[in-house]
Amino acid sequence: MKKPAVFIDRDGTINEQMGYINHVSRFILLPGAAESVRLLNGHGYLAIVVSNQSGVGRGYFPIELVHDVHEYMKSLLEKEGAAVDGIYFCPHHPEALVPEYRIDCNCRKPKTGLIEKACEDFDIDMKNSYVIGDRCSDIELADRSDLKGLMVKTGYGLGDIEYVLPNTSFEPVYIAKDLLYAVRWIIEREDL
Repeated sequence: MKKPAVFIDRDGTINEQMGYINHVSRFILLPGAAESVRLLNGHGYLAIVVSNQSGVGRGYFPIELVHDVHEYMKSLLEKEGAAVDGIYFCPHHPEALVPEYRIDCNCRKPKTGLIEKACEDFDIDMKNSYVIGDRCSDIELADRSDLKGLMVKTGYGLGDIEYVLPNTSFEPVYIAKDLLYAVRWIIEREDL
């Protein structure tokens, strides 16, 4: 049976935005992040992380670090009774220093490859699915994937909302204070 998904950006949405997370110690969950994922778990949504991690291609850290950070994130969430169903990330960049990652891929947001991969792995009810992120590229990803996009004010959110969003051809269905407010908004829509 198909399940709706919430595709969640990582940096600036789940964890503090501090540039490239080039060491596990720099990964800090934002307040309410675990509760947000736990709410999604409890309401039958797949919680799927989708993230650009071009620091790999840029040579800032090895791909193994991204996996280590994700294991650490999962352990922090699990301590609070929350679990992500899937994690998809793009290590590429068209101008990457590391040759094997120097490609113009389909998985770098706002392109739709990460969501397409998740749809291969899960039976997703796309009609009732969402994207949550702090960048206009997340909302463009939602638009390109025919999903509803919610923007959060954490991370790059405030700046993108004020300076970038007015110049785009798409808009979020809701702008939330943070991930928890965004998830609560989604859950409240279930009963409408």
